[in-house]
Amino acid sequence: MKASGSRNWRPRLRGRSSGARPLSPAASPPPPTAPRGVEASGGAARDRPAEESPDGEAAAAEKAPPPPTLYVQLHGETARRLEADEKPLQIQNDYLFQLGFGALWRVQEEGLDSEVGCLIRFYAGKPHSTGSSERIQLSGTYNVRKGKMHLPVNRWTRRQVILCGTCLIVSSVKDSVAGKMHVLPLIGGKVEEVKKHQHCLAFSSSGPQSQTYYICFDTFTEYLRWLRQVSKVASQRISSVDLSCCSLEHLPANLFYSQDLTHLNLKQNFLRQNPKEPGGLESMWLFTKLKSLNLSNNHLGDFPLAVCNIPTLAELNMSCNALRAVPAAVGAMHNLQTFLLDGNFLQTLPAELENMHQLSYLGLSFNEFTDLPEVLQKLTAVEKLCMSGNCVGTLRLQALRKMPHIKHVDLRNLIADGVDFLPHVTQLDLRDNKLEGLDAVVFTNLEVLHCERNQLVTLNACGCFLKALYASSNELVQLDVCPVPNYLSYMDVSRNCLENVPEWVCESRKLEVLDIGHNQICELPARLFCNSSLRKLLAGHNRMARLPESLERTSVEVLDVQHNQLLELPPSLLMKADSLRFLNASANKLETLPPATLSEETNSILQELYLTNNNLTDKCVSLLTGHPHLKVLHMAYNRLQSFPASKMAKLEELEEIDLSGNKLKAVPTTIMNCRRMHTVTAHSNCIEVFPEVMQLPEIKCVDLSCNELSEVTLPENLPPKLQELDLTGNPRLALDHRTLDNIRCFKIDQPSAGDASGAPAVWSHGYTEASGVKNKLCVAALSVNNFCDNQEALYGVFDGDRNVEVPYLLQCTMSDILAEELQKTRDGEECMVNTFIVMQRKLGTAGQKLGGAAVLCHIRHDPVDPGGPFTLTSANVGKCQTVLCRNGKPLPLSRSYVMSCEEELRRIKRHKAIVTEDGKVNGVTESTRILGYTFLHPSVVPRPHVQSVALSPQDEFFILGSKGLWDSLSVEEAVDAVRSVPDALAAAKKLCTLAQSYGCRESVSAVVVQLSVPEDSFCCCELAALPPPSPGVFAPAAGVAVRERPADGLGAPSSSSGLASEMSSELSTSEMSSEVGSTASDEPPPPGPLGEGSPAGPGEPRCALHPGGAPSAFQRQLSSATFSSAFSDNGLDSDDEEPIEGVFSNGSRVEVAADIHCGRARDGERRRPPEAADEGVGAAEDEPGASRRVEGAAGTMGRRRGNGSVAPQERSHNVIEVAADAPLRRPGGYFAAPAQPDPDDQLIIPPELEEEVKEMMKQRPPAPPRPGPAEPADCSCDTPL
Repeated sequence: MKASGSRNWRPRLRGRSSGARPLSPAASPPPPTAPRGVEASGGAARDRPAEESPDGEAAAAEKAPPPPTLYVQLHGETARRLEADEKPLQIQNDYLFQLGFGALWRVQEEGLDSEVGCLIRFYAGKPHSTGSSERIQLSGTYNVRKGKMHLPVNRWTRRQVILCGTCLIVSSVKDSVAGKMHVLPLIGGKVEEVKKHQHCLAFSSSGPQSQTYYICFDTFTEYLRWLRQVSKVASQRISSVDLSCCSLEHLPANLFYSQDLTHLNLKQNFLRQNPKEPGGLESMWLFTKLKSLNLSNNHLGDFPLAVCNIPTLAELNMSCNALRAVPAAVGAMHNLQTFLLDGNFLQTLPAELENMHQLSYLGLSFNEFTDLPEVLQKLTAVEKLCMSGNCVGTLRLQALRKMPHIKHVDLRNLIADGVDFLPHVTQLDLRDNKLEGLDAVVFTNLEVLHCERNQLVTLNACGCFLKALYASSNELVQLDVCPVPNYLSYMDVSRNCLENVPEWVCESRKLEVLDIGHNQICELPARLFCNSSLRKLLAGHNRMARLPESLERTSVEVLDVQHNQLLELPPSLLMKADSLRFLNASANKLETLPPATLSEETNSILQELYLTNNNLTDKCVSLLTGHPHLKVLHMAYNRLQSFPASKMAKLEELEEIDLSGNKLKAVPTTIMNCRRMHTVTAHSNCIEVFPEVMQLPEIKCVDLSCNELSEVTLPENLPPKLQELDLTGNPRLALDHRTLDNIRCFKIDQPSAGDASGAPAVWSHGYTEASGVKNKLCVAALSVNNFCDNQEALYGVFDGDRNVEVPYLLQCTMSDILAEELQKTRDGEECMVNTFIVMQRKLGTAGQKLGGAAVLCHIRHDPVDPGGPFTLTSANVGKCQTVLCRNGKPLPLSRSYVMSCEEELRRIKRHKAIVTEDGKVNGVTESTRILGYTFLHPSVVPRPHVQSVALSPQDEFFILGSKGLWDSLSVEEAVDAVRSVPDALAAAKKLCTLAQSYGCRESVSAVVVQLSVPEDSFCCCELAALPPPSPGVFAPAAGVAVRERPADGLGAPSSSSGLASEMSSELSTSEMSSEVGSTASDEPPPPGPLGEGSPAGPGEPRCALHPGGAPSAFQRQLSSATFSSAFSDNGLDSDDEEPIEGVFSNGSRVEVAADIHCGRARDGERRRPPEAADEGVGAAEDEPGASRRVEGAAGTMGRRRGNGSVAPQERSHNVIEVAADAPLRRPGGYFAAPAQPDPDDQLIIPPELEEEVKEMMKQRPPAPPRPGPAEPADCSCDTPL
């Protein structure tokens, strides 16, 4: 059969088909090839101006091909063709303004950055995507053989082969697709490897008359590509094709060979309605067997009429297409059952919808309806109607009285008055409204009622058919259901104001789950436990002083009574509750436990027992042996002094134990009997001997921080599953280890270099991170005590929910971004906002599909007023938050942007996003401001909430926590818990332990920063004489004073226990390593003599920021020549013992200091030779595992992560870690100078003081000789920060 000469693209269905059906399209076009994409400079395409030319050149120009079409691609997904009137730079500017930038100059600067391409990118010509093109169509010319291999009549021939849709298409003419086409349906078929031939596959159709084609591919790569794609098609049970997110403007012509197609997904494309173009939506009627069609998010603007000509359609999704009208032709779809029109601009529906006699579900949410369409009265088959998110306060719903056929109504985010006009409804959703009262008694047929997140005070409902009641997060004081709901199985009334459990609840015989937590209930009725159907009872966070004493046999499997006022549990509770598997009685006042049995035999099946934060003593331990099946035991923060070895030996099935916060001196050696143990947590005790947990085969996590360990000997072969070993907070610990390769996170205190700083520390910190039940650490903490010239501090917590990548990127990068932003503006809040927005593009491809919450706290002096008090600036997105303790009371500094915020809900509606029933944007995240998730732009943006407060002596500490922490603890409880613990590390550990014992099952992180702000926390010593800071440079520090010392050694800030190093000597500043543990110093400042040249005499008082005016007191000012190195923070190389004259090192940034505070400078200052810099860099590269001396700390095995822990070498990569090898100029000045700096650049003097300093240097006497090894130089200095 030959091809006709016309260029009609539409295939004519002909021919013979017995498993394979040969079809002859008139002239099928070749497979589409995408033009080469060219990214425009600076993220935008730029047009080249036309030049005038003579007539001959003008004629030649007319014959030249037209310029390529411009395309825009957002967040790495689909690419859209720009219209003729669209301007690329304007689109880019609008996008960046939507992110949160406020100034035009900043938007223009950001648009020039090449990294903005991960957010928005422009192409000249349609960009090619390998993944999308493979899903659309595979094609090539290969050796093909039909039929059985052993028949000699079948020969190998070179043919064109195409895989498109659900069919394999083979041409009958060599190198052509214009002849007879053989079509092999693949649904239900199989693909097999042919071992006799290289790179050969056998494709077979299904059915008794199946056909087989053998295809030999030219390369192994093509072989794998075809095998992967065909296997997906052949494994399907239904004829389905997914072409979503492929940047399609028209349908591929070969797709129409799939005549048996029943399900087609075309969402998130740019399909156009143009009858003149082949493959447009006008040809959809060719799919005569199509049942399900998804055209959502195609920006159609108009409803495609061709869809109405598919009579077999049963499901049609037209959501988010900017539709303003639905045509009358939709009435021709008589078989349609589900019709989704959510997220459009609809105000009316055509009357012809009444012809859809089978329509049962109609989605009209987040449109602009002001009234119910009258046609709904005639759609008698409609049972579910979604009207959520329409015009609030204007929608008149009384018309539902005339629609008794509608059983399920979704009215979320919609109404603010009563709904007593829906007597026939069986499922009613009223979530996220402002209802203050609800009388649902008239709903006699009601089965499921959702009224969460309202302002309900009273709730009345009919219980005739009620099966599920959801009324959490209201203000309920009265709850009546009449008659008794005999079918009620689930009831959630948590987070209300109920004072007692209604009597009718005890009579609901089919009730299985009851959640009454977070109320004001004082007593539980005894009859409640007699319900034979009750399986789960959640009664935590109430005011109960006791539980019912006499309990009969109860079927409760899960009992949660945490956060009450219980003094004891009923004596018969554990004996009568034969089915009890889970018991949480944490945060009570328990002093003893009830027995599980009165004899040696026990029927207990208890598996999880949480008793944290009680008053339990050693007498309770013996009672635990009555639960031989116990797997999880939490007894942290009680009064335990010992855990008998004989009792531990009987808990053989134990897998997780937490004994933190007690007074234990040892962990029993019989823990070796617990062969399934994987987690041992016993921090904040008095343990002196390391337990023999390393012999357990399943051990994964060991936390023995904040104890009194003095020596630990690890075995030569560590357990294969060990992932975390935390030994911080043991100051006398001497570790003997052979290998740490198998440990994911190893934490140990860094050896102290001695206390050289006498000034009191204004802040100190401690932090911790804990993985969730899936053993994935999806949180990260950032702690930099000496940020930006040792005068500032930076802390952060990052939560990736269920991903690890985003928190790690935030931890490694945000400090660098903030440092750069501080050079661009003095406004601290603006710096924070821009830091978060810039971080959005820094996430790169990881932020396109993933996201994370973040909170960042920055402490510094106001650059406008360097002598003023310290200012704490907090910025957050998502549910990571900061709380400041002021005068013993919590002061929240963060805000969580969710759907309950009216301004955020209005913004979401304006962008036509869909809020699902669980309150999430498009079902992804409940936070409307969060980092990452760029595919949800502009509904989800990274602009943070920023708040600044001036620190005062009344401020004790502040807490940064992840979502898991604040979901488990209130701000009041967190502040009270930290106030009772003097050590910052132990306080952070306590917060995470409490959260896990209270029910947190996700990763959790907490940072506690203790404050000691003196009364005179402002500088008053000749600050007025200092020149103002230069633009673009960090504000001059006024808080460094150096004691007198020999003239040959510059008084650089040295290490102290009060200021542990937070900058790893091996990593770049982007990795900001910090020492785990408390960094506070309680030692008083040592006395130091005052020199003659001091601006303040011996008897003259100085401010707290400059104690004891020294003759060499100086004001630090950054040099423009900063460079990457492996120097330690105190100016020492890894092998040197003396600081380098004139050079200060802060992590990976080496800065030059000039003595301008007192108007004096030293002559004869020693400059670091270039060889020393090379040695420092070489040492860091050649000895990654060697110990490094840093400010108050030295490195440990491997590279330190940004949280102070040691990670394997492969985890220590960073985008700017290679700056020492390739020192490029960056806007922030990082790694700007070569590895060997010019000695002339090591002294920077302000122009106005240059002449004066020269004169002073000439008059300065020569420096005395260096002290010998027997006479160490006095390297001490006073650095309050």
